[in-house]
Amino acid sequence: MTRRRRWHRIVLPLGLVALLLVVTWITSAVDQPDRDDAGFLSSVNTDDDGGSRLAAELRARGVAIERTTSTPQALSLAPHDGFTLFVPAPALVHPLYLPLLVDPAARARVVLVDPSQRVLDDADMPLATADRRWAARTVGTAADGQPCPLPEVRAAGPAAALRQRYTDAPEFGYRADRCYGGGLARSRWRGNDVVVVGASDPFRNDRIDEQGNIALAAGLLSAYPLVVWLDLDGPEPPPPYHPDGDLEPWSPMPGEPNPFDAGETDDRGRNGSEKSGEKPEPSRQAKPPDETNPLWNAFPPWFWALLVQLAVAVVLAMLWRARRLGPPVTEPLPVTVASAETVFGRGRLYQRARAYGPTADTLRAATLHRLLPAFSLPPDTGPDEVTGAVEAGTGWSRADVHHLLYGPAPTTNQELLDLARDLDALSGLLAQNPTDPPRHDRPVQGEAR
Repeated sequence: MTRRRRWHRIVLPLGLVALLLVVTWITSAVDQPDRDDAGFLSSVNTDDDGGSRLAAELRARGVAIERTTSTPQALSLAPHDGFTLFVPAPALVHPLYLPLLVDPAARARVVLVDPSQRVLDDADMPLATADRRWAARTVGTAADGQPCPLPEVRAAGPAAALRQRYTDAPEFGYRADRCYGGGLARSRWRGNDVVVVGASDPFRNDRIDEQGNIALAAGLLSAYPLVVWLDLDGPEPPPPYHPDGDLEPWSPMPGEPNPFDAGETDDRGRNGSEKSGEKPEPSRQAKPPDETNPLWNAFPPWFWALLVQLAVAVVLAMLWRARRLGPPVTEPLPVTVASAETVFGRGRLYQRARAYGPTADTLRAATLHRLLPAFSLPPDTGPDEVTGAVEAGTGWSRADVHHLLYGPAPTTNQELLDLARDLDALSGLLAQNPTDPPRHDRPVQGEAR
């Protein structure tokens, strides 16, 4: 009992902690919107995960909004300078477009919402992801003990911008400006103003009124009088490609600029060299899109979270109802059952299972149990001795007795019925002519009483 109590003292607290962690994780997964869903932070989506309230605030500040549904269209609609490119779901942008997306013009601001490490690597950004929280946290504007250098961030004050924290990538040797404890980072690696925000809460309809969220989101996007809002409905397809992996020539609409043409030359030659007159080669080859399992995208995230919660509930119910394994113990029967009912029920089970062999063994064992004491034979007597004793006591042939007591198992109902009748006849014959075994309490002939 003491050992069992010790086991409970260890397992129950650990189980409660594990249950609390699972429930917290499931609640967080259900509460956070899916960035891959259509309409996430869309300027025309009025749901909780939409961005219609942010778009209305920008229009109230006199900022024009151009909504686009593809990266090539966003690059073609963007002017040469003086605009803000807002990318709510950078993970949906195809990797081939990311280097062009973070450097769209000579003077622009690009705002990326919660980009992953893969997005930063494909965009050649001098940033790296650090620790990530389960939910966004409202913090002050300072980071690493230093005040935030962005005036619009300082004017917004505390905001829920810290979920994914960003640090400097050591291989670039570049130091970016950070705010909100690293939840917001601003880089001017290629001359443009690229801002990454590690949480979507300041831009969402359901969280935009909390703390300084609306001031932060509107301040970041109103740096220029035009916002190009990239609203992708799903993962973006790659540019056209040849079977050998080379890019197809870009075919813009009439009057639209070609985002793959050579632009202005910088120190790194991001689009080629206009001075040399050579058309730039793409930095990456377009590959066919990777085929992913469509089952993950067929159901919303809350479905998978509910499935995990049900699985945990089933496991806990199994552990609660499971019995402790140990040696079998005898328990008194709750009721007394008549022997005839027990025999009848057991026979029904044998009949339903067509267990001819086990039934015959049971009948023969019961007959031998009555025969051996009648002939004063021990329980371990061999078949030959038993057959001989029965032959001498009943007058049956030796072959018939051996076949009856030790023969093969019947294979049909009729054979089993005949065996039962013969065994019953043998038992009845012994009852009519009982063999009188020697008794030790009787006097031996010739002895005086």
